[in-house]
Parts: sequence; C-alpha cells; structure tokens
Amino acid sequence: MYIKKILLFISITGLVILSIFSYFVYVTMFVSNTNFNNEIAYVYVYTDQTFEELKQDLYPVLKNVNSFERLANRKGYDKALKSGKFAIKKGMNNNQIINTLRSSKLTVDVIFNNIDNEYELAGKISKQIEADSLSLLNSFKDLDFFKSKGFNKYNYLSIFLPNSYNFYWDTDANSFRSRMLKEYNLFWNDSRMGKLKQIGLNQSQVMILASIVTQESKMKSELRTIAGVYMNRLNNNWLLQADPTVKYAAYQLPEYENEIIRRILYKHLKIDSKFNTYKYKGLPPGLISVPNISSIDAVLNFEKHKYFYFSADPNNIGYHNFSRTLYEHNNNAKKFHKYLDSKGIKK
Repeated sequence: MYIKKILLFISITGLVILSIFSYFVYVTMFVSNTNFNNEIAYVYVYTDQTFEELKQDLYPVLKNVNSFERLANRKGYDKALKSGKFAIKKGMNNNQIINTLRSSKLTVDVIFNNIDNEYELAGKISKQIEADSLSLLNSFKDLDFFKSKGFNKYNYLSIFLPNSYNFYWDTDANSFRSRMLKEYNLFWNDSRMGKLKQIGLNQSQVMILASIVTQESKMKSELRTIAGVYMNRLNNNWLLQADPTVKYAAYQLPEYENEIIRRILYKHLKIDSKFNTYKYKGLPPGLISVPNISSIDAVLNFEKHKYFYFSADPNNIGYHNFSRTLYEHNNNAKKFHKYLDSKGIKK
C-alpha cells in the first residue's frame, strides 16, 4: 500500500512537471510574442552582428526577449544569424519569428537620380542598403577595377545608371558596384549599340554628351532637341559652348568650392580647363554628372533640325528657346539676362 502511494505521488509529480514543461514549451514556441501595433515590424540584422546585439534591437519588437532567446538557443539560431532585412508580422510566435529571420530575407528598392559625383552617390546609396558611405566611396574610387572593365577616371561613373533597382538590404559595396556594371552592360543592348554607328559616337562619347544634356534641362520633351543642337555643333566642328561644362570646370577650382553658381559670367568662360567647352572644341574628357537614361536615349535618338543655339525661356521657366542664328540667339539671351537681373541674380 505504501509503495502504491509512492508510485502515485511520483506519477502525479511527473505529470505536474511534464505539464509545467509543456506549458513553457508551448509559451516559448507557440504563443504570440510581438509587441507592436502595426501589421509588420521590420528587423535589420547586420553582417557580423552578434546575437547579444540583435537582442537589444528586438526589445521594442518582442514582448518577451528571454523566451525568444531560449528557443533561439535550442534551435541554434543564436550561433547562425543571417544578415538582411526581415518582416515580422503582428501576432507571430517565437518559432515563426526565428524561421522568418532564418529564411525570409527581403529585398529593398534602391533608387537614385540627380547625381553629380561619387560623393553624392555614396551618400544616397548608403541610406538604402547596409554598406556605409565610406565603403561605397572606396569601391567607387577603385580605378584599377574600372580600368580592367574599360573605363577611366573621367567616365567610370557611367556604370551607375539612375533608376530603381531591387537589392538585398545587406548588399556590400563591391557587390553593389558589380551589379551596377551588370545593369550597364544590359542597358547597352543590340538596339542601342546599333544606334552608336548611326550617330557616329562611341559609348563613352554618348555618356559624356548625355551628362551635359542631363544638366541642361529637366524637361523630357526638350532633351532630344538639345541633343540635336550639340550634335549639329559637333558635326560642324563648332565649340559646344555648353554652360554646364563651364560650371563643372569652375567647381574643380578651390575658389569656387563653396560657391553656388547661378549665372555664368565672362570670368567663368575664361577658365582654362579641358572641360570648358567655350575654350576647347569637341566633347569634354569625361562626365560632368551621372547622366540619366532619358538623356542617354535622347542623344542616341537626337532630333534632326537646324538649331545651333538655345537659351532659357524667361516666360516658361524650365524650358528653352531654340534658334538657328546667332542674331536670334542673342535676342533670346538678352531676354533671359534681363529676367535674371530682375530677380537679383548676379552670379
């Protein structure tokens, strides 16, 4: 009788312990552990991040980080973190959260445009992927890499075509650069390559001219016309006389480093630089900005006309007046200069 009581006690105790253990397992694995009101919370796991660091990031997201840690230890996740961006859905339990962090890495849309130089590019990209601006800048300045791909210090930014791209958030600097080179090569398809022969320019020359067109106007309806003006000048061995190249040349000099040039003056036209197309014939030696795709296609499909000049239209800001003769152009330019004077824009 005594032995039966002992066995019964042991059985009951075992069931209680098993129940408690089962309860903790259930709570640890299957009870909702999210602590946010939105439908989704995004978690970013950095490359080489430790589990302890990840735990700190999860405190605002989870109700009970300790229960998450227990299951992470049991499943070995704490020693095998996967970097990336992840979406934790409201109501998820620890098991679902860990499975998500293991295998459901998200992509992000990387968008950039209106880029003048590698510093601006690195700054914009670093806000959208894990790679920081310094690592991106170092990658962009690796001229040995670009030379091995047929580029030089004047045109290597050509590969960074402004657009929207899909990347994993934890993309590093060199992987970003390699992807951009791949996109650049895909951009130059058979159709575009065929147009190079038709217009008599190579890829580098098209990109340089497109960088000028990009700086001349934001109005897509004008781009082909502007490209046509410059093609007329090139084909007739005229100076391009492109104001954006003068501004670019000025910004390479220390005295203009912190100055915003809103008006091209005669002193700017005298700057002795190969980028100054008022002094040197032909295209400048390299890009003056990162050309957008619309401008590249505008050069490849430039409008055939007899215009050799254009000037900003004071009555339709953002647009230009085009002219065939210097006399017409001077009249248009006077109107715009008068407009600048009326706005107090002297430099």
